[in-house]
Amino acid sequence: MTYINYEKIDRVGVITLDRADKANAVNGPMLDELDEAWSMAAADRDVRVIVVKANGKHFSSGHDMSGSNEALSGEKGAAQSDQSNQLDWKERGLEALYEWESKRYLGYSRRWRDIPKPSIAAVQGACIAGGLMLCWPCDLIVASEDAKFSDPVVRMGIGGVEYHAHTWELGARKAKEMLFTAKSMTAAEALEFGMVNRVVPRDNLLDETMALANEIAQMHPFALAQAKRAVNQTMDIQGFYTALQSVFDIHQTGHGNALAVGGYPILVDLDQMKKTNN
Repeated sequence: MTYINYEKIDRVGVITLDRADKANAVNGPMLDELDEAWSMAAADRDVRVIVVKANGKHFSSGHDMSGSNEALSGEKGAAQSDQSNQLDWKERGLEALYEWESKRYLGYSRRWRDIPKPSIAAVQGACIAGGLMLCWPCDLIVASEDAKFSDPVVRMGIGGVEYHAHTWELGARKAKEMLFTAKSMTAAEALEFGMVNRVVPRDNLLDETMALANEIAQMHPFALAQAKRAVNQTMDIQGFYTALQSVFDIHQTGHGNALAVGGYPILVDLDQMKKTNN
């Protein structure tokens, strides 16, 4: 793998985002590797808990805007090596966008969420937009004191990232505030609203996360799977699963509007958006 590291430590499968020079911004190849790592951990019977962490200052700055430029426009670049990442939207329009995003954004995140093993995200620094789709599918989140969470894509003419867990993670009013203002939420605020389980000093983030993972790993794996299924299925009965798909379709209307108005899948200058995220 190029962008992801995977190792097994005792009964814990540890997935590490390893693109620190790009603030762990995700592109198509990175998402494919991440899904492969999740699948490896899920298939290994010795692994009872999965941890997702990141190298560098930030957990993830979200979607790689430069990679998106290359994929969407067909220009030569790093994303060109991944043929499945070429959206060819000028010829196929919204169909191409819907196809690509339904697999790598909504599809991957939903699959990770439903893997029948407990998972923990260790989040430090910035967790922006697409970064939320990497930590929200996890069952538990341990955040460092300097962690900040945001989804500023309303600035891009889009109503939110493709995996709309906002309402479930924060409640309706705080979800609207996050989206309407594009402002960051601190780790302390996220703890107050129940989005994260624990807030710890930055230097203790990995140790605290691994201690929690090892504690959980002592439990019987079938009982853990049953407990996870009980909670997830209760949320699905309440409408979580259906809502994700419904809001994903709403998300695509943002792309459709941008294509109709400006001939591009978003309505804001990508270079300016990168400055905003940084």
